Amino acid sequence: MVIKQSIKNWVVATGVAAAVSFAASLEAKDTVKTQLTLEQVMADPDWIGNAPESPYWADDGQSIYYHQKVKGHNERKLWHLNLANNDLQAVTDEELFEVDSRGGDISPNKKLKVYNLRGDLYVKYLDSGDVRQLTKTHANEGNPQFIGNDTVAYRDNNSFYTIDLSSGLVSQLLDIRLKDDPNKDKEDGYLERQQTRYFDYIRKQQEERDYNKQRQKDIAGSSPRAVSDPWYLGKKEIHTLSLSPNGKFVVVGTYDKSDKKGKNDNMPHFVTEDGYVRNEEVRPLVGTYTPRHETLYLLDLTTGEKTELKYDDLPELDDDPLADIKRATAKRNGEKYKPSKEPRGVAVFDWIANRGIEWNDNGDTALVMLYSDDNKDRWLVSVDTDDKELDTEHHLRDMAWVNDWNFNDFGWVDNETIYFTAEDTGYSHLYVKELGDRPDALTKGRYVVDSVSKDPNSDYLYYRANKKHPGIYEVYRVKASGGDSEAVTDLGGKNDYVLSPNGQQLIISHSEALSPPELFVTSVSGNAAKQVTFTTSEKFKLMPWSKPEYVEIPSREVDQPIYARLYKPAGYDANLEEKYPAVIFIHGAGYLQNAHQGWSLYFREFMFHTFLNQQGYVVLDIDYRGSAGYGRDWRTAIYRKMGTPEVVDLVDGANWMEANANIDRQNVGIYGGSYGGFLTFMGLFTAPDEFAAGASLRPVTDWVHYNHPYTSNILNTPEVDPVAFERSSPIEFAEGLNKPLLIAHGMVDDNVFFKDTVRLVQRLIELEKTEYFETAIYPIEPHGFKEPSSWLDEYKRIYYLFEEHLKD
Repeated sequence: MVIKQSIKNWVVATGVAAAVSFAASLEAKDTVKTQLTLEQVMADPDWIGNAPESPYWADDGQSIYYHQKVKGHNERKLWHLNLANNDLQAVTDEELFEVDSRGGDISPNKKLKVYNLRGDLYVKYLDSGDVRQLTKTHANEGNPQFIGNDTVAYRDNNSFYTIDLSSGLVSQLLDIRLKDDPNKDKEDGYLERQQTRYFDYIRKQQEERDYNKQRQKDIAGSSPRAVSDPWYLGKKEIHTLSLSPNGKFVVVGTYDKSDKKGKNDNMPHFVTEDGYVRNEEVRPLVGTYTPRHETLYLLDLTTGEKTELKYDDLPELDDDPLADIKRATAKRNGEKYKPSKEPRGVAVFDWIANRGIEWNDNGDTALVMLYSDDNKDRWLVSVDTDDKELDTEHHLRDMAWVNDWNFNDFGWVDNETIYFTAEDTGYSHLYVKELGDRPDALTKGRYVVDSVSKDPNSDYLYYRANKKHPGIYEVYRVKASGGDSEAVTDLGGKNDYVLSPNGQQLIISHSEALSPPELFVTSVSGNAAKQVTFTTSEKFKLMPWSKPEYVEIPSREVDQPIYARLYKPAGYDANLEEKYPAVIFIHGAGYLQNAHQGWSLYFREFMFHTFLNQQGYVVLDIDYRGSAGYGRDWRTAIYRKMGTPEVVDLVDGANWMEANANIDRQNVGIYGGSYGGFLTFMGLFTAPDEFAAGASLRPVTDWVHYNHPYTSNILNTPEVDPVAFERSSPIEFAEGLNKPLLIAHGMVDDNVFFKDTVRLVQRLIELEKTEYFETAIYPIEPHGFKEPSSWLDEYKRIYYLFEEHLKD
């Protein structure tokens, strides 16, 4: 429009011939504008367009809801899309109290849905669409569920309440009190017995108290109108609390109260509103606390019986998988190894949506996922409310660590049959089994299965898998009774899904390397998917993005290729005499996949790679060992030696580019953030002749200072396995630095603390490495930067580093 208007103005003034010349000039300028600048790459990502997030189906299955970031704000606005007429409307503030809820529970007769919306409870009549509000409070009535067709239960703190839908009566179903039972008879000592023997007055008081206590029990037991007695669990903390669908049983898990939660570290904020330095307490360090042991109970609400669900029969519970390492550490310390007499700690695995417990529809059996505190064992157990014991349905032991990031799907097919995912074969696959029987594999092969869901209306289990290629994730379904899987999508790239309430359609969140996520809808019969959202900006789509090639790099150490994205400059010439400088990007998180064929979590880096291509660089984005998507052995190759196999993979990648991408092997730079920053250090410190320069962003420099859940999986703890920490921490190898290094870190990083950088810088100063490193600090930035100015400053420095040291 600007070009046309400019041409029109010029025609009026000077005539057609001049206008044609002027139009050509403007078109040329417009083409130049599509050349990327770092300012554009690191600008507020609103310019890309804000992709739909967290989609879900409306109750009628004819429309969908999704959230979208508001331009210029962090708020996520809710949108409603009617699929019948493609009518898209923003949900108004008033309508936020009326919309269909994402979650909730359906009544056994399929007529009602109960859900929590903005803290209050509602019931929807599915036939008519009418909605009835059940609560209107400032409290959050959580975990609503049906008990039968006419009663709704919900949780409030450590209690469960019920609402009778006919009368509206609210009853307290469960009252847990975390203190000792004040009514429990105490064993009298000699002095108390003496008082009773000496004084009739004392004896009569005791008899009257016992009489009144019994009368209260008699009265309460005579009518259903009375509230049941509280449950006293002692001075504990609640970790697990789950009510059966029939309202008769509760599984509760408690921790002993303890102050031994690790010593918190400190993080100063230097840029504050009042000008004074503000100190913030942040997480403790790995190994400074012991993960707590959970005691499980089954509460019978009908009889008042409390039964401890003992772990005694869990397979290999008493077999310490770290015994050999502990023995070696004791010898190193000049001590005698003393095996622990206590069994390892066990707790319900609550990192997943169901928080580690699922009841069957009958409410007579619960399925519980347990993990050992050293993360070497996972048990899937059933709890039969008749025998009141734990029965192991599946046990997974991994002498490295069980994958607690993924592949922990489980649930019920019917009241006697369960499904779950496990890495028994080295790849996550889907299994079914009847309680007490052996499991049957529904999937098999060199690919991973995740995101399993059961169609409530059929025998189908839906799942996501990378069968076609490790970087392509499609949706499949298979009957729980067995048979071949069917592909539901064939879109390429990455696909996540949400099954419709009637089990006939899917919302697909689909992305490709050059295309941010958009929503598609498809039928489960495999008809062509229809795109229903269009949120990516035209400006973004007009940019000349570099499309990555997906390459397989032979590994010198394992019989499995290293998958990577390769970005080449426009006009790349394999025979060019002057070879290309090269950059290897190292993704963060360790256990993350980035060489997939969908939209990258590292979208700024993706854009930066196009910018580097335009400056003449070849870029490799590599899924080193430890990355997700390639099976158990690839994941655990780094156990007790972080930074060793990954650096071998980086070197293999650089050598492959020399042989296949016409790069100058002497001019290869590396960079990455978080785990990628850690590996940049390890590359420059332990293989200094392999790389010409590196940029390490928000980096781990010493694993002793990182958090417990992540680090203890891979390196155990410093007291148990000091050797693993010493061979894996860059600060131990800093003397190897002899190439240019940029270290960049935010000062309010509460994930990888800024002190990681401070400690390494002091080490480099003492090693007199002055000419080899420089440091950039960002006073207001956390682990993931927020301000475009910080992103721009950081990536200008990275670019300048490469320009100075990778180009002859």
